[in-house]
Amino acid sequence: EVQLVESGGGLVQPGGSLRLSCAASGFSISNSAMSWVRQAPGKGLEWVSSISYGESKRYANSVKGRFTITRDHAKNTLYLQMNSLKPEDTAVYYCTQGFVTVKGPRGQGTQVTVSS
Repeated sequence: EVQLVESGGGLVQPGGSLRLSCAASGFSISNSAMSWVRQAPGKGLEWVSSISYGESKRYANSVKGRFTITRDHAKNTLYLQMNSLKPEDTAVYYCTQGFVTVKGPRGQGTQVTVSS
């Protein structure tokens, strides 16, 4: 059974940083493309970033240059380093399998709130 557990969210001031984690079980992230998606209050799911099986990385224009996606094969964990956070980054963040997609299984998500 595929399980994804996101963590690392919180309240941060504009300009701050957070690192999100996604612990996977039931499959190996080394053999799968993975993505981060987010959902802001009252809005639909938005794709944020992906990493392919071959380590190719993609970012939404809104986060390019500020967010970095990585993964630790030994820990079977996906990460999203978020720097220079803006209020518009406020959302629930989810990880999912797949490349440049908002579909696929997700965990419970982790709340990120950017506010002064």
